[in-house]
Amino acid sequence: MPLSAHAQDKPRWTLVIHGGAGIIEKDKIKPEQEAGVRAGLEAALAAGSKVLAEGGDSLDAVQAAVQVLEDDPHFNAGRGAVFTWDGRNELDAAIMEGATRKAGSIAGSTTTRHPIALARKVMEASPHVMLSGAGADQFAQEQGLEQVENSWFATPERRRQLDKMKANDKLGWFDVDLKYGTVGAVAMDSKGHVAAATSTGGLTGKRWGRIGDAPIIGAGTYADDRACAVSATGAGEFFIREGVAHEICARVRFKGESLKAAADAVMAETKALGGSGGVIVTGPSGEMAWSFNTPGMYRGRASSAGERIVAFYGDDK
Repeated sequence: MPLSAHAQDKPRWTLVIHGGAGIIEKDKIKPEQEAGVRAGLEAALAAGSKVLAEGGDSLDAVQAAVQVLEDDPHFNAGRGAVFTWDGRNELDAAIMEGATRKAGSIAGSTTTRHPIALARKVMEASPHVMLSGAGADQFAQEQGLEQVENSWFATPERRRQLDKMKANDKLGWFDVDLKYGTVGAVAMDSKGHVAAATSTGGLTGKRWGRIGDAPIIGAGTYADDRACAVSATGAGEFFIREGVAHEICARVRFKGESLKAAADAVMAETKALGGSGGVIVTGPSGEMAWSFNTPGMYRGRASSAGERIVAFYGDDK
């Protein structure tokens, strides 16, 4: 099934989501894990699709989809986020809308249940684009966002991953199970506006206040009505160096490439740098695309045309 839409059958709205990329292979995923992830992706698609089908904005849709995934411990965002080296959960998120290119992001948030909601508050209720650490937490409290204990985000499986990493210094800097479980959503609404949202717990065992690509506007998250909306997942350092999300939008805007061609080209460049992961993309044209250079990526898409797909592996549609 093609991931594109011709002008004459352009959908009224589109939604694409991801739940991370990496070593996602059929023989490595337990049936109960697969069922849980599938249910989470289906629920996120349902939440975002409901907003769009009722004529809502793309910004509301991507936030609704991501908040479902933030509450699902199968994903590395919100509840179920990975642990830092010091045994805490530090959350990063970003949101951007394509009409005005307003954006908000947070890094190192520790007590807000829905980091994506905090990123949106930064965009709409502050003069800034990015807040971090204690300041982000303070701002969240002042804005009346739902607060939780940091332990609320923790799960036994994520603790096991940290312990495994600490016990084996040969595992390197990146996630112990090589699954970059960042979540994200991109959408086009009935007005033709696009938006992107990304949320993550970062990398298992991250130290020194490390920040990846997810909250960096232009790296892991970007939206521009003149081109497309992008949300990324993967080895963030390389996505930052490549400027992945903006680079895809620039190729679409200035070279006229299809979303799929632009995404594939930029992911190939990222791989050449040494970075693995994937992206989801949609645009005002109604085209939907994804591209990843890993064995798999948890992903899904839906549109007003009735299309609804959830996929995991490289050979899935």
